[in-house]
Amino acid sequence: MTLASLAIALHILSAVVWVGGMFFAYQILRPVAAQQLEPPQRLQLWAQVFRRFFPWVWVCIVLLPLSGYWMVYRRFGGMSGIGLHIHIMQVLGWLMILLFLHLYFSPFRRLREAVITEQWPEAGKRLRQIRFIIGVNLSLGLIVIAIAAAGRYL
Repeated sequence: MTLASLAIALHILSAVVWVGGMFFAYQILRPVAAQQLEPPQRLQLWAQVFRRFFPWVWVCIVLLPLSGYWMVYRRFGGMSGIGLHIHIMQVLGWLMILLFLHLYFSPFRRLREAVITEQWPEAGKRLRQIRFIIGVNLSLGLIVIAIAAAGRYL
């Protein structure tokens, strides 16, 4: 395997893990949890789901820029050698990373604390914030994937 194929594989796998995880959580797990579980159990579930998913997101937010910039500079000769679609993907990717950093260090931290201390209204408030941010990030991630898949054909 060449470095180029490794970079592309890591880049795509990182996007799949992050965006796919958000899609599953938002579109599949969330409605089922809301339908089947009472608020305390649902909030505990989400705190644990995020605790297991977010380390993977950390890996992704390191690998995506590293592999992406490696490809830009080693395969395409720098920023002047890439198309507009890659510039758009880069901007949206950094926005997604910034949103995740805010989510992780603010609402998620407060959700964990509220669940530990059984402050269910506060935990619910933080989960709503997390759900909104994940909804935005999921939308951005799907746009980035569409741009990645079709951008060079525009």
